[in-house]
Amino acid sequence: MTPPGSRTGEDAEDLDVEEVLALVRNSDDSTLGDPPGGSPAPDGARPAGPAPGSRHRATSWPEARDRAERAARGIARAARRAPVSVPLHAALGLTLAVPLDALTDLPSFDTSAMDGWAVAGPAPWAVRDEDVLAGHAAPAPLADGEAVRIATGARVPPDTTAVLRSEHGRTGDKGRLYATREVVPGQDIRPRGQECRTGDQLLAVGTVVTPAVLGLAAAAGYDTVTAVPRPRVDVLVLGDELLTEGLPHDGLIRDALGPMLPPWLRALGAEVTAVRRVRDDAGALHEAIGTSEADVLVTTGGTAAGPVDHLHPTLRRLGAQLLVDGVAVRPGHPMLLARTGEAQHLVGLPGNPLAAVSGLLTLAEPLLRILAARPAPEPYTLPLREAVQGHPHDTRLVPVVLRGDRALPLHYNGPAMLRGIAAADALAVVPPGGSRPGQEAELFDLPWASAGIGVCFT
Repeated sequence: MTPPGSRTGEDAEDLDVEEVLALVRNSDDSTLGDPPGGSPAPDGARPAGPAPGSRHRATSWPEARDRAERAARGIARAARRAPVSVPLHAALGLTLAVPLDALTDLPSFDTSAMDGWAVAGPAPWAVRDEDVLAGHAAPAPLADGEAVRIATGARVPPDTTAVLRSEHGRTGDKGRLYATREVVPGQDIRPRGQECRTGDQLLAVGTVVTPAVLGLAAAAGYDTVTAVPRPRVDVLVLGDELLTEGLPHDGLIRDALGPMLPPWLRALGAEVTAVRRVRDDAGALHEAIGTSEADVLVTTGGTAAGPVDHLHPTLRRLGAQLLVDGVAVRPGHPMLLARTGEAQHLVGLPGNPLAAVSGLLTLAEPLLRILAARPAPEPYTLPLREAVQGHPHDTRLVPVVLRGDRALPLHYNGPAMLRGIAAADALAVVPPGGSRPGQEAELFDLPWASAGIGVCFT
């Protein structure tokens, strides 16, 4: 969802896609700031801090999402990410970087649209002994008064007047074929080029590859498509207290984010290149971040100022620039976005599961969407069926289910809880102070609840 105050609608959608695609086609635009350690810094950036003991003001939720979009445009400008040729079986969810032009006429020959008879001239017709089947060589021409059995998709014999459906014909005593209703010339024949001619543009640059797009590309003669590459994401799961199997025990808890984040990130358009577990050790975290070659790093936990929260000091040590350091949103307040290289950014998610989801959708979603050149989803609102208590100063993101023309807020929506979000269709954006029953709320669809390409997790 586009945050309040951001560009929305078709103009914004076209701008986002065209801007990125122009960049991957070797644009000469190079307005990105210098990499960490250089100057000037991108808007809102500052050295990775805060310094110990200092205080800072959290970024508003809409502004945080806007900064994430701007950061993604900066990556695209810096990296000059070239389009890639992708086999159809691997292209689902990508965005076309060049138009999809027809490589053949569709259909490429006159085709029967129905099972029945190809007939020539007026009835009655003498029926040939052989059948015309799909996938076979061109049949012999028909003479007036002749008919031949034909299957759907088969090549129509030359000089055919029409195709008579099986249910619209009968045979007489002498084996002659008669029509039980009027025969119109050309009926139930798909003429060559009915759908397109060779060279016609079928789909424009910026089209997201859906299952239907894959089918059209194959029909039009493609084995591969040229698309914007998926942004590569490394996931770093931080914490000594996390178990990967079995029941919690002795102060240890199950890791919920390791299983959840990779498929969610793939649904947002990313290629997850690694999932690494990093212990609560500053040196190990420095090595993991400093050696990653991904476009985006996503970390879990360590974003606050606790005794083993090493992310801020590590980013300072690496010379990173903070674009977002805390967001005025609940849950998820201590999330962050940092620029760690000329073409690399890091999204720091809080360790609590629902807080991490909030950070994922606040910062990672716009960043990955721009990098993948996907169109922005159309924002929409629905009235809330129940009141939602708000934070005095911050935006709240609350799981909801959609019931007809209203959104029903769900319980179990605390920062450490996943029970609510697991049952949800969307997140409602609740302004400071809360919402009353019947009040319209912006809705932020979850990938698997939408009808778009986000339902695909691989």
